[in-house]
Amino acid sequence: MLQLLRKYYREYKPKKYLIEGQNGGKYSPTSIANILKKAALKAGIRKNVTPHMLRRSFATHLLEQDTDLRYIQELLGHSSSKTTGIYTHVSKRAIDKINNPIDDFFV
Repeated sequence: MLQLLRKYYREYKPKKYLIEGQNGGKYSPTSIANILKKAALKAGIRKNVTPHMLRRSFATHLLEQDTDLRYIQELLGHSSSKTTGIYTHVSKRAIDKINNPIDDFFV
């Protein structure tokens, strides 16, 4: 992947964003959604895939790696931790890591 990114960078010489739109600058939300849908179809994914799903998955993976919720909040650009808490659904894996303090008392 790194080799592909380097090749892309040398060829297109992006100014502000690593991956820029046809006329420079950032891609529009509609363009991102269309690119993602085409990539999903190419990969054989028939489920409707949205940029929001990628964002939520990113946040969930960070949470499962024990990344502090405040850092995830910052990365996602949320002003409220409540928004981030909703964004990052609770996973079974995260729940399994919780130690019950009562169990420690009786051991």
